[in-house]
This record gives sequence, C-alpha cells and structure tokens, in this order.
Amino acid sequence: MRNERVRYVLVPGWHGSEEAHWQSHWQQALPNASRVEQEDWITPRHADWVAELDREIRRLPGRVVLIAHSLGCVTVASWARRADPRVRSQVSGALLVAPADVERESCHAALRNFAPIALDALPFPSVLVGSDNDLACSPQRALQLGRAWGAETLILPQAGHINVKSGHGAWEAGYRHLFRLQHLIDQQARRRA
Repeated sequence: MRNERVRYVLVPGWHGSEEAHWQSHWQQALPNASRVEQEDWITPRHADWVAELDREIRRLPGRVVLIAHSLGCVTVASWARRADPRVRSQVSGALLVAPADVERESCHAALRNFAPIALDALPFPSVLVGSDNDLACSPQRALQLGRAWGAETLILPQAGHINVKSGHGAWEAGYRHLFRLQHLIDQQARRRA
C-alpha cells in the first residue's frame, strides 16, 4: 500500500544550507524530510537546479510540501512553470523564505542565469516570508514576488536574509509560517471536497 504521509522537501539556496542553518535543523526535526542536493552549490546552473528539484519530487511517493530558501525559492517558481502537471500535482504547498532577487543590480554574477524570475501564480498554496532588511531582496520586491506567485506574504522586521549570518540558527519561530501554510493547504482541500 502506498504511504500517503506528507513529505517535506527542503530546497536550499546558493552554497546549500550548512549544518547550523534552520533548513538543516528542520530536516532533522520534521518527519519524512529530505533535501534537494545539487551537484554544484557554488556556480549554480538554473536548468540543473530545476531538474534536481524535479527528480527529488518524482522520487517520493505521495504528497510533498516544499520548504525553500533564497535561490531555492526562485528554483521552485521555475520548476512550477515547467513541471509535468502530474508531478506538479504532488506538491501540496510551498514555504518560500527570503527569496533571492536575481534580477537586482547587485546580484552576484553566478546567480544571474536564474533571471528572469518566473512570475506565474503557483498552482498550490504558498507562504512567502521576507525581511525589511534583506540585501538579497528588498521588501518591495518580496511583496511583488508574493503577489505574482499568489503567496500569502509576510515581511519580518530586521530579519536579514533569514539565515545563520542573520542569527536564525534553528529558527523555531519559523514553524508558525509552516503551520500557516498547512492551514492554507487544509482550507484548499476542504474547498475541493
């Protein structure tokens, strides 16, 4: 019999998520959690990152919740635009944390091949969490991305890039955003029933 429990798939950003990063903590804490591994974390290739995300989702049975950080958010948006509808339907929702604006003037050259950012509405519930002082994405741009993706968007005060460097370690406060996403997923399921 097929296991219908939700799988959590962590989608790290540029350089991956080191051991102290909240994504690594969450991978250990959440049941049925896995992470997308990339062949090259330093000089990422857009097509390769999208393909690895697709492979990870296809590998898993049942429903999937994506938990993305930074460049991982852009990867999720690109994947959703191109994915096979059957595979895309496996995704119940996405938590998108501190998206990287790869179109900004100050963006590192290694990330520019991820531009332009896919701005299609995501076909599943999503929550975007940004920050009012994230150097990788202004709060205005985070709100714009949230609107385009159809995500419920929250801008945290003085949270930086929501990573180890900005003091977010295990980021236990972030679980409330995952719970909010689960609420949106449940609401959608009730409407469809």
